Amino acid sequence: MIKKEMIAMLLAGGQGSRLGVLTDKVAKPAVEFGGKYRIIDFPLSNCINSGIDTVGVLTQYQPLRLNSHIGIGIPWDLDRNVGGVSILPPYEKIDSSEWYSGTANAIFQNLAYMESYNPDYVLILSGDHIYKMDYEVMLDYHKANKADVTIACMPVPMEEAGRFGIMVTDDTGCITEFEEKPEHPKSNLASMGIYIFSWKVLKESLSALKDQSGLDFGKHILPWCRDNGRKLYAYEFNGYWRDVGTLTSYWQANMELIDIIPEFNLYEEFWKIYTKADIIRPEYISADAVVDRCCIAEGCEIFGEVYNSVIGPDVTIQKGAVVRDSIVMRHSVIGEGAKLEKTIVAESARIGNGVETGLWDEEPNVYNEKIYRDGLVTIGEYTEIPDGVKIGKNTVISGRTKLEDYRDGRLPSGSALLGKGGDQL
Repeated sequence: MIKKEMIAMLLAGGQGSRLGVLTDKVAKPAVEFGGKYRIIDFPLSNCINSGIDTVGVLTQYQPLRLNSHIGIGIPWDLDRNVGGVSILPPYEKIDSSEWYSGTANAIFQNLAYMESYNPDYVLILSGDHIYKMDYEVMLDYHKANKADVTIACMPVPMEEAGRFGIMVTDDTGCITEFEEKPEHPKSNLASMGIYIFSWKVLKESLSALKDQSGLDFGKHILPWCRDNGRKLYAYEFNGYWRDVGTLTSYWQANMELIDIIPEFNLYEEFWKIYTKADIIRPEYISADAVVDRCCIAEGCEIFGEVYNSVIGPDVTIQKGAVVRDSIVMRHSVIGEGAKLEKTIVAESARIGNGVETGLWDEEPNVYNEKIYRDGLVTIGEYTEIPDGVKIGKNTVISGRTKLEDYRDGRLPSGSALLGKGGDQL
């Protein structure tokens, strides 16, 4: 029988609705990050750097690009005869057919996969965070405490603690109580959604609660473990960790990569981030171009000016264009004389000549002010914007738009233009 000390289960089925049009056609873990990477590259790289060679990736929402990116795991050295990476979508059973209905329900539906490796421990991960962590160190902590469950936690400002699952511990790190998004938190130690379970305890808790609707780790599994006398410990992590679940946090995390001394360093030799890279030409920067403090991926052709921005592979920035404080994803084209300010351009977009973004004062977005905010301009993938259009702040555009879709050639701040052309919102 195959025997693995610890396997990883990577939850990558989330829609990521707070990223707006960036996740219309792609799962959140497959969204581009840092130019050449996708978000899922970070937990996958953590696994192989931590010596974990068996990873089940649970997919559900818009899985095509994610599945294609992971393939058989070659970039992460996870193409193994025994173990390696496995894509685990929902599937039809003899007695039922159901989507994953919660984080723990997704794990429960893959008990057979886990049992085939007879693990001592199971590491549960989320596929949508940016961080570097040695899971082997966390496992050593789990073993040293003879824990049944170890939860990775990190201190957060007390005023933000109400947004997280909060752990209260004693002097040894043993969790005495926890609160899910408490109104008045008793601690600032927030769960990172990273768990190590002793296999027996995981199987026991999942089986006991299998009929629970929307079975979730924070709401159901952890309380069950606590109430049934299992030992829960908090593993405190003090490194860089970002939840890039909103457009603002996603933009900020990308901008942090190009700080003069970045807190999150993509250039370290001892903890590399691996990805599937297209075999394309090297980047070209013309004699007249200006590039200042940027991440530029391979295959780019830059004839204009780029400042403080993250540019993905195979992007063209044409003559006279100025891109500032922006993210431009792969295969996009920025036309001559365009001026982009604090703009997120998704994959394969076409921005016409002379287009200007990030103009005028901020106004709340009429479509969804909680998503499209903080002065950002968001442009969906495969979007086309005609020449000469002027676009305000807190705006979103998606689809192949035409000049007649813009009143007087303008999209005022707070507006939305969605679908294949149509009326402004």
